Amino acid sequence: MSIKKHIPNAITSLNLIFGVIGIIALFEPELHAVAYFPFLCMLTAVLFDFCDGLAARLLGAYSPLGKELDSLADMVSFGVLPALMMYFNCSLWAAGGIAVFFAWIPLLIAVFSAVRLAKFNLDERQHSSFIGLPTPASALICGSLCCLLGYLPDSFDTAIPWILIGVSLVLCVLLVCELPMFSFKFGKDIEADTATKMLRYALLSISFIIMVLVILFALPWPAIILGIFLVYILENALFRLLAPNKA
Repeated sequence: MSIKKHIPNAITSLNLIFGVIGIIALFEPELHAVAYFPFLCMLTAVLFDFCDGLAARLLGAYSPLGKELDSLADMVSFGVLPALMMYFNCSLWAAGGIAVFFAWIPLLIAVFSAVRLAKFNLDERQHSSFIGLPTPASALICGSLCCLLGYLPDSFDTAIPWILIGVSLVLCVLLVCELPMFSFKFGKDIEADTATKMLRYALLSISFIIMVLVILFALPWPAIILGIFLVYILENALFRLLAPNKA
């Protein structure tokens, strides 16, 4: 029995483990939802999520089990974890306000993430690109936003719960919409057309600019991740609007 076919699944399992650790951390007083630790767990899960696919392509170790395991791990790390982060932060900032009655809305991210992952497993169009926002991108937007809330001016305090609710609803729509989005997958069985390559290069260039601006203005580092994925969404949306025949 070849060990190499189990390597991607082992990496996927690490994705799941860090997702669970992140969820546990949300319930620890010293590692509350506003802390960075759950987000760091999410980032680690994203790293393993990227590596398991890369390992499967490089080793030729695809399997039906691996595909299902990947979705189950993603559901925990990029569905449940970000939904709880948004919910806990929304409840915290809405304490004493009318928004507390709507604080459950961010939990819908978990539901729509599940739908997104189920569609991905059944949709043959998503071999080398995505239809709808990938769950890791949605999760990183949630995680980075939650980390940045404490840096907003005091005048935003009453608006924060509504911002979280609004962002949650937008992400739910993006997760299941029919908007084509490029991916960063690469390998011998992955082909990218010229337009996709240009979009990737543009995002990398803008990402560098965002990093420089964050450093120059001494902003918290999660602002880099939030900025990059907001640009990713905007770039894909504008491209499909200006070049609909490429969709």
